[in-house]
Amino acid sequence: MQKRVRLLIAVVISVIVIAASLIFMVSEHNNNSDALWKIVSQKCVPNQQQNNDPAPCRQVDLRDGYVVLKDRVGPLQFLLIPVDKITGIESPTLLNPSTPNFFAAAWRARHYMKEKRGQTIDDSMVALAINSLRGRTQNQMHIHISCLKPDIRQRLNSLDASLTSQWQSEQLGDHQYQVRALTRDELINTSPFIRVANELPGAREEMYKYGIAIASLPDGRKALMVIKRNLLLLNRGSAEELQDHNCSILKS
Repeated sequence: MQKRVRLLIAVVISVIVIAASLIFMVSEHNNNSDALWKIVSQKCVPNQQQNNDPAPCRQVDLRDGYVVLKDRVGPLQFLLIPVDKITGIESPTLLNPSTPNFFAAAWRARHYMKEKRGQTIDDSMVALAINSLRGRTQNQMHIHISCLKPDIRQRLNSLDASLTSQWQSEQLGDHQYQVRALTRDELINTSPFIRVANELPGAREEMYKYGIAIASLPDGRKALMVIKRNLLLLNRGSAEELQDHNCSILKS
């Protein structure tokens, strides 16, 4: 009888924790969720068009349809944001082959981290990430360009030889990810959004549940890392969790 009571108490506590987390996520999501869109559409793009000045963004690329903005969090974190209204990873626009490859553009934009620091940053220390619908606070798509966590760097180093073009399940930090290797040409030629939708069973219909991250492997390839939201495990699908915006990897 006591075991059943303890089990019931544990279930109730879990439900309360999950409910509180959901309330917090909704609150965070609705709190000034158009801030990035306002910066892009009301400041960066008009200033570029009228004055040939991307400020407050670092770059405005109207041809390929994105801006690069220094984020407030972290000394070296930048964001790549489309100039068109694209809410996030769930947008069908991202699965259209004619849409620019924003991940490839974000990888090219990593040089802004080096310029901001004033020193070279090895590619092994850089990561890109986008979060799921419930793992983000903004309603304008943005790719985080920042530092990779040191423990994730070590984990990828250990996985390097075993990673291929086939997806495999791997523990990265606190959560399970689907991981595969990408060549340079594969990253450039096929948007990771399209690749995830085409290659992971069921992903196309549930893109809003996914987060995606990219980092370098020791042999020059890239690791494509995909997390799927699981609220029962308090997993919001935030691939940004693989990044360290304080960039402690640069101090090690």
